[in-house]
Order: sequence, then C-alpha cells, then structure tokens
Amino acid sequence: MTQSRAQLSPALIALMSVATGLTVASNYYAQPLLDTIAHAFSLSPGLAGVIVTTAQLSYAAGLLFLVPLGDRFERRTLIVLMTLLAAVGLLITAASQTLWMMILGTALTGLFSVVAQMLVPLAATLATPERRGRVVGTVMSGLLLGILLARTVAGLLTSFGGWRTVFWVASALMVVMALALWRGLPKVQEKSTLNYLQLLRSIVTLFAHDSVLRTRALLGCLIFASFSMLWTSMAFLLASAPFNYSEATIGLFGLAGAAGALGARPAGGLADKGKAHLTTTVGLLLLLLSWGAIALGAFSVFALIAGILVLDLTVQGVHITNQSVIYHSHPEARNRLTAGYMTSYFIGGAGGSLISASAWQHAGWYGVCAAGALVSLLALLVWWRSQRALR
Repeated sequence: MTQSRAQLSPALIALMSVATGLTVASNYYAQPLLDTIAHAFSLSPGLAGVIVTTAQLSYAAGLLFLVPLGDRFERRTLIVLMTLLAAVGLLITAASQTLWMMILGTALTGLFSVVAQMLVPLAATLATPERRGRVVGTVMSGLLLGILLARTVAGLLTSFGGWRTVFWVASALMVVMALALWRGLPKVQEKSTLNYLQLLRSIVTLFAHDSVLRTRALLGCLIFASFSMLWTSMAFLLASAPFNYSEATIGLFGLAGAAGALGARPAGGLADKGKAHLTTTVGLLLLLLSWGAIALGAFSVFALIAGILVLDLTVQGVHITNQSVIYHSHPEARNRLTAGYMTSYFIGGAGGSLISASAWQHAGWYGVCAAGALVSLLALLVWWRSQRALR
C-alpha cells in the first residue's frame, strides 16, 4: 500500500461516508416512485418491481466482477472512473421513454455504483486495527443513510419537478462527487500480483475455506432480503387507502429508517471489543420481532414507523458486525471479501424485492409481512445452527 494510515483524517472519513451514501443512493431513488413510474409506463406493480430487481442484480454483478479489481489496481482512479460511469446510467434513466430504456439506465447505474463497496474496504485498510470497526461502522452508516435518504430526496424532488428530475439531479451530483474524490482520496494500491481470473477464482477459494465468511454472507443475504421486502412494497401501501400519501410524504418515511441506521453505528465498536456474537444474536431477534409492528402498519402509521426504526437498526447493526468480523481475516484480500460478501448481500436484496412485489400483488401488506418474518426467522436459525456447530 502506497499511503500511510495517518492520512485517514476525520475529513477523509466524512468524504468517504458521503461518497458511499451518494453512490449507493443511485440504486434506490426509484423505490418510493414505483407507483408513479408504474402509472407513467402503464405497468402492473409486479412489473414495476422489476426495476428494483434490476438495480439489485446489476449491483450484485458489479460487486462480483468489478470490486475485486481494487485488490489489483490503483483504487482512486477506479473509484473516480466508476463514479462517472454511474452518472451516465442516471442520465439514461432520466431520459428514458420506455421501460426497457429505464432498465438499461438502471442496470448501468447499479453496475458502476458499486464504487461504494470499494470505499468501505479502503477505509478498513487505512484504519488502524483498534479503530477499524468504528471506521467501517461510520462509512457503512453513510451507505445505509444513502439507501434510506434516497427515498426522502426522491419524494421531495418529484413534488417539485416530476420523477425525472430526481435522476437529472442525481447525475449532476455524481459528477461533482467524482471531482471531490479525485482531489481528496490518497493513491492506494495493494501489491497483489493475481490476474483478473485469479482474483475471481480466489473469491470462491475464500468461501470454500472460511466458514465464518460463508455464515456472515448468508446472514447478510437474508437480512437485506428482509430490508428490501419492507421498502419495496411500502410505497404501494402508503399510496393506497387509507393513507393515500403523495410521493413527498412517502419519501419522508426514509427519515425514520435513517434514524434507525444511525442508531446502529456503535455496532462496529462493539465488534472491536469482541462482542460480535452479542450484537448479531440480539439484532436477529429484534429483526424478527420488528415485523409484528410493521404488520400493524396496515392501519397505524405509528406502528409502521416503530417497525421501520427497529428493522433498520438491526439490519445495519448486523451488517456492520458482519463486515467488521470478516475484515479481521485476510487483510490483503479485503476487496475480494467485500465482493463475495456483498454479492450475497445484494442477491438477497434483489430476491427480497421480487418476492415483496409479488406478495403485495397476491396477498397485500400482510402477505409481505409474513414473507419478511419468515426470512428473518430463517436468518435466526442459520445463526443458531452455525453457533451450535462451533460449540
């Protein structure tokens, strides 16, 4: 590595956190607008859900095929280039006149916005071991805030200039962020001599030989599926009776999720202190319980907000813990660890979005909540079984 850890200043951590949030937000602007976009293109709710699924699957592809390059090439150049390409995808989405053009723009944006997942291992690499969990927690808080506040920003911008305005503005912001990253990031390059195919094969090798990575990746898949199941269909719930909320009002619910995400920030510090088992167990239990309050959200806004707070708190807490744990092993392969773990994570998100849209169409809000509770229960059983195997 060509730069010292001393360069990880508070200002640089803040820049990386904001950049992580802004880039990952590109994948989520459409979620609170699904009802509006469905009407604009005359789509059913299930077909509109394909837009969200496309974003998640293309993001997973970028994680698997692009993020490992950070273990081989100079990272600042990669990060800036990919940020600019994500901006191009947003432009295509803003100008789209058909569903397929929108899917193309969404796919390009998702593929290259994985730059967020290069910033997280970069922060872990620059941080000292005793601060690594806290630094990862801070940057990951930026990521989840980006996911959640994207909904609020999208709703507000739509109320001023229509849904296309969201993507025009987002594209411009990505270009500005690319310039800021070029000026602010240090040049960092690992000394790996693996070629591209060897990098990809080594991800499989890491999974094959590291049971902790396998368990944490499966947990990440399941918790993000649960997260996506809530946020994909919530726009349909809030846009229909008895609520009949506007896009701007629906977007404000992202603030509740953001509050929950910020509450999970100390999870990284707890992992540094050896309490990863505790945060994981408590988080998964609360995740399951949160779906009870979310189900009551069919007729109570207060119950829905309470459920959102708990769900987002637990998903973010377990996610930060997962990454803190896996980054302690194989420090020379953090980008590949990120690629493997986050590919699983976003495949879960894509599956959750697809299941959620289908559940809403066939069984309404209670169908969505039942599916979310089952996925959360499965995560808890996976964790219990892994700990029993260790004992």
